[in-house]
Amino acid sequence: MQRTQPENTRRTARYDGIVELEPDFAGTGLRVGIVMARFNLDICEGLLSTCTDELLKLGVARSDIRIVTVPGALEIPLTLQAMGKSGRFDALVALGAVVRGETYHFELVSNEMGAGITRVCLDTGVPIANGVLTTEDEDQAVARMSEKGADCARAAVEMANLLKALK
Repeated sequence: MQRTQPENTRRTARYDGIVELEPDFAGTGLRVGIVMARFNLDICEGLLSTCTDELLKLGVARSDIRIVTVPGALEIPLTLQAMGKSGRFDALVALGAVVRGETYHFELVSNEMGAGITRVCLDTGVPIANGVLTTEDEDQAVARMSEKGADCARAAVEMANLLKALK
């Protein structure tokens, strides 16, 4: 059975005649869910602001974006799992900030949150852009928040389109 590719999927043969799917950043018609931690709220809201701005620039409609907040980074994977299983989203974005402290808690939160996000992505088949910053201090987080939020928006749209093109 032959499947047709979405119209906005570009194909090129740039390497010895091998067809390659090009990145597609057209967000029109995509439904994107965002889970944002409230711990380190100023940083997380900076991530959210640049992420939503970029999603809108890419053509994702305001009505197709859903934002959910959770207490901290460890609550992100469970919420992503519920959203991924719902069938309502083409892509998801995780936003948060884990800033190193003086205890082992930083490693625990960073590692378990990251592993949880990856597991949810693989289990549900819904692409997840991981925008949870893990930094040594608050200054590093502030320096990275604007670019990381926009990067996550682009990754979410690109991966949603890629997975649709592969069907």
